[in-house]
Amino acid sequence: MIKNKQVILLLILDIVAINLSVLIAFWLRFPNFLDTPDFLDYQKMAILLTLIRLGIFYLYGLYQQMWRYISISEFISIFYAVTIGSIVVSAFVFFIRVLTYPRSVLLMDWFFCFVLISGIRFTPRLIRELKKRKGSPGFSGIWQLIFALLSRANPWHRRRMWHLPAKRILIIGAGDAGEMVVKEIERHTELGYEVVGFIDDDLKKQGIRIHGVEVLGSREEIGNVVKREGVEEIIIAIPSTSGKVIREIIAHCEKARVRFKIVPGVYEILTGNVSINQIREVKVEDLLGRETVQVNLAEISSYLAGKKVLVTGAGGSIGSELCYQVTKFTPAMLILVDHNENNTYFVDIELKRRHPALSIIPIIADIKDVPRMEGIFKEYQPEVVFHAAAHKHVPLMEENPQEAIKNNILGSKIVMELASKYNCERFVFISTDKAVNPISVMGYSKRVAELLMRTFNQKTKFMAVRFGNVLGSEGSVIPLFKRQIANRGPITVTHPEVTRYFMTIKEAVELIIQSAALGQGGETFVLDMGEPIKIVDLARELITLSGMEPEVDIEIEYIGLRPGEKLFEELLTQEEGITATKHKQIFIAKADIIDQAWLNDQINELERLVTSGAERTKLVTKLKEIVSLTQR
Repeated sequence: MIKNKQVILLLILDIVAINLSVLIAFWLRFPNFLDTPDFLDYQKMAILLTLIRLGIFYLYGLYQQMWRYISISEFISIFYAVTIGSIVVSAFVFFIRVLTYPRSVLLMDWFFCFVLISGIRFTPRLIRELKKRKGSPGFSGIWQLIFALLSRANPWHRRRMWHLPAKRILIIGAGDAGEMVVKEIERHTELGYEVVGFIDDDLKKQGIRIHGVEVLGSREEIGNVVKREGVEEIIIAIPSTSGKVIREIIAHCEKARVRFKIVPGVYEILTGNVSINQIREVKVEDLLGRETVQVNLAEISSYLAGKKVLVTGAGGSIGSELCYQVTKFTPAMLILVDHNENNTYFVDIELKRRHPALSIIPIIADIKDVPRMEGIFKEYQPEVVFHAAAHKHVPLMEENPQEAIKNNILGSKIVMELASKYNCERFVFISTDKAVNPISVMGYSKRVAELLMRTFNQKTKFMAVRFGNVLGSEGSVIPLFKRQIANRGPITVTHPEVTRYFMTIKEAVELIIQSAALGQGGETFVLDMGEPIKIVDLARELITLSGMEPEVDIEIEYIGLRPGEKLFEELLTQEEGITATKHKQIFIAKADIIDQAWLNDQINELERLVTSGAERTKLVTKLKEIVSLTQR
């Protein structure tokens, strides 16, 4: 419907332009042209000549172009269409002799018709480009912009003229990103690419042309288009779409047995910073298709700039990324605490390479060691603490519950008590979706630590941030799948229906830092994790991204759920519910009512059981008891 309205508007404007160009030409040649015999002849033939020109315009595709992306190839089409129309009019004058135009009127009519028809189609693109620029570019700036838009010759025609071979490319997405990819390919003729068409699900774009390249169908037709056009490579140019759509497109590419790549993220597209060198192989992060995180830099700077920041678990996946991102806000000091010396060493080296002027203190310490941790707090007096240290491996914690209790609960309690004792301004506890309705020791231990955190909300602003799996972390399923693919399989999946929430490490940490800026004390923040993904689908897509075919080159083997694992994870208990914050990707879970004295007694009992070497069953029973009683 929208496309039809646009075509009707163009037809009306073209009818006006065709006849206006004749009027201007006659007026310039004959000031009193309205009463001349020549103009009276034109009036008799005006409808026929207008229809002839419109028919020629249609044949040259002037009603099938995406005029917001107009460039030299479209202007060539306009030139040919207007010129052929003028030749037809000349035939009526010189051969059929039903008109008696002077030659000067014919030439001026051709010129003004070309200018007006081009102007109608060029104006949307000019307005769009001017809006991108800050301030007014001035008269000379406008002409520079026009010259830049029209200065490119069509490289594909040049390549065909010299009979040079070209790799046939299909672009998925006929929007801003796709248009930028076409322009980049035009600029880099040395790469030998020829864009044969676009694929786009938008019905109003079907059949239109962008820089002379036609939209050939929707994603359901990828296989047919690949076969019909001899496509050798596909470029996915829809950076703002969902992960589900990306996964479906990859499935179509897999069926068509064609290579595929993807453009950079939406930020690069919006700023116009896309180059042909940035088009890359699809990564597992692209399968999430998540929206770019927008953080409030002023809010974050207000609590990090010039402050002493301590990060526990600084050598881990989340902890190290916290360190890298915190340094962007110029803290007075960054204190890295971890018991893994190798990881801490490499993070320290990289941080000092990036920020040689920043005071970075690497410390090897165990959060369960009270004298050591107290010495650190006493010496450095941190003002902000990010507590990321934890045992996270679900099956291992099932076998070693005493270690989960000692590290995730008792160790966290030590760090919380010291943060309160030494008057830290903020304490951010990194939690997990496995703490919601837990069935694993790891989940129970993190849930108890969340509850404990709520009892410390006094001078120090204590808060927790809860989220799901992160791609690329040491304990995630992705590195395991990659190793299994490298070994030619099989890939082991616990259950065909198991699903998990995923986000990138960078995204998770950006939201953690933003959450800490929002926190006033006592909150459990819940991050928007998007839609859960089936693990078996993720396995299949990783195999495809590795250039192989699932179940043919790499077998998928189901091994059953491991101890403590769920079919699906949750971000909230039934009792909690959420409250929105001013950040659309961050929510607050409803606070539990905690009896502080009772909870402290329960944790003291847990500590006594661990110290006395109680058997696994007693420890797990106690954990379950604490969580179940607090959820009543």
